[in-house]
Amino acid sequence: MRFFHLFIGMCLTSVALSQQIGEKNIQFIDYPDFPEGNSTWGDIGYNPVTDAVYIGVTNHKNKIGFYEYVVSKDQMTLKGFINELAHLRDFQWQGKIHSKITFDENGHVYFATDGGESREEYLMNHPHGYYGGYFMKWDPEVEEMTNLGMTMPYESIKNLDIDTQTGKIYAITYPQVHFIIYDPNTNTMEDLGRLGSAHVPRMTFTDKWGNCYYVDWRQRLVKYEKSTGKLVFARESLPAFEGTPGEVIITGIKSYTKDDAHDVIYLSTYGAKVLAFYPVKTGIGSVEELGALYDTEDIPLWKPHCPNMNLGLNGNLYYFIGGHGNYVKKDTTVMMELNPKTKVKKVVMMFPTSELSEVTGNGVRDSAGNLYFAGRKIRPKNAETPEGLPSIDDKVSIPFMIQFNPEKELND
Repeated sequence: MRFFHLFIGMCLTSVALSQQIGEKNIQFIDYPDFPEGNSTWGDIGYNPVTDAVYIGVTNHKNKIGFYEYVVSKDQMTLKGFINELAHLRDFQWQGKIHSKITFDENGHVYFATDGGESREEYLMNHPHGYYGGYFMKWDPEVEEMTNLGMTMPYESIKNLDIDTQTGKIYAITYPQVHFIIYDPNTNTMEDLGRLGSAHVPRMTFTDKWGNCYYVDWRQRLVKYEKSTGKLVFARESLPAFEGTPGEVIITGIKSYTKDDAHDVIYLSTYGAKVLAFYPVKTGIGSVEELGALYDTEDIPLWKPHCPNMNLGLNGNLYYFIGGHGNYVKKDTTVMMELNPKTKVKKVVMMFPTSELSEVTGNGVRDSAGNLYFAGRKIRPKNAETPEGLPSIDDKVSIPFMIQFNPEKELND
């Protein structure tokens, strides 16, 4: 089922509304057979080997649906639930997949599991506690899930990435912020220690050489340099707007996407500043400021919430602003287009939060140029609400996948 409701004609401060992109360019696609699923995070990725998008959907408690969307068939399928596919025991329960979903050169799918903060940290009298997060591998050819093991007892895994040349997995744990390197080929793991405290930065990313990047508590880029096997720290923190609170700065990078053709990685910080990062093989590369995610005088420039970013084949960046009660316009999610060369940005679509309330996902694009995000909407609970769907303050969250192409009309 596909659905959407966008509204236009409302100008936002200091940005123009595009007339070229509209409802023909976007589709919202349901997740079938999991009526109590209510949330997705950064757990979405495109596999070029199978030409399919993979997504994790959770009830934000103890059940995670693993989905495959086959692009050529325009078909979304529930492949199963993680606890069953990976043969987890009751005491090994997992709250969600928070990590990105990534792939090796052979098309094997990798991700990591997470306890969910509220269950992991605050429900200490839970009969099973939280055992720890796991690395998972899915083989799409034989449809088999393999539990590769955990990083540290009682720690979630907030994000991971993979060096496709060696198959090594990089990961960040929660809440102690350990930087982990795991080699599934030799079943060996290396803990490079803690890189932060307080709120754990979520985002990791790699460059074309297989180096992995993160940030420390000062929002300095930290690079695992593959050729030396050492961590390299940037001398300076990433740029921030004047007045950005310290608790925002320490949370680091919120979203990113890669332009492999031009060797640039686009980043947005938790302080809502857009950056172009130019990596180098050894050492830390240079950073160029591209301005704010959204230009407005109504709220501080550092405030907009945007845990997603994607790059169109046209060279423009696309991202949705809104979520977690943080919107640039009341009860409205805004989709932006940013030309990184001219630094010109504009609103291309707007949605009421009852149709789109928050979007996640980074750099997920198929070979045809379609961009993918994980979205959700918030609506009041009513008689048509699926039984078992969790509600907060009489409101429910309903997840779906977003397919978007800025240059062509999508199928009905």
